[in-house]
Amino acid sequence: MTSITATVPTYCPLWRRLMALLYDLLAVVAIVMVVGYVCQRVTGGTLITSDGHAHIAWWYQPLQALVVSAYFVASWMRGGQTLGMRPWRIRLTATGGGPVTFGQALIRLVSAALPLLLLGLAPWTGTRGALWAVAIAWVVWFGVAAFDPRRRTVHDVMARTELHTRTSR
Repeated sequence: MTSITATVPTYCPLWRRLMALLYDLLAVVAIVMVVGYVCQRVTGGTLITSDGHAHIAWWYQPLQALVVSAYFVASWMRGGQTLGMRPWRIRLTATGGGPVTFGQALIRLVSAALPLLLLGLAPWTGTRGALWAVAIAWVVWFGVAAFDPRRRTVHDVMARTELHTRTSR
């Protein structure tokens, strides 16, 4: 008698999501490095200048944010997986299992990045205080998944998305 192995989607546990995020961090660092290199070449090495203080071209950081954002949005819309999600067999879907729309991907991206606004506290709390505020906010953002029955984070709830893992039974 042969047994049939069915692929059953299940909600992604928080630990797996965080491991995929670590993998994606490597992809993001590579993207930032390539964009930085290209920008340095295009500007003839004047992207960052110094007269005692570093001055970065006004357009550089928005460009980096745009390219990194495009990586996530394009990955989620094209197959529901980033590079980090693939080895962990995680797939992003709309609530109900359908593909993610551009609007959902954009809402997910912006809401996941919202804690970065806390970096604006740096003039009052110092850099260390602002970084701690961001870290605490992200712990809350992701910690919600530990209590949600479908293991959704704040940005998943806001975008009406969920992560599934593929396991064999």
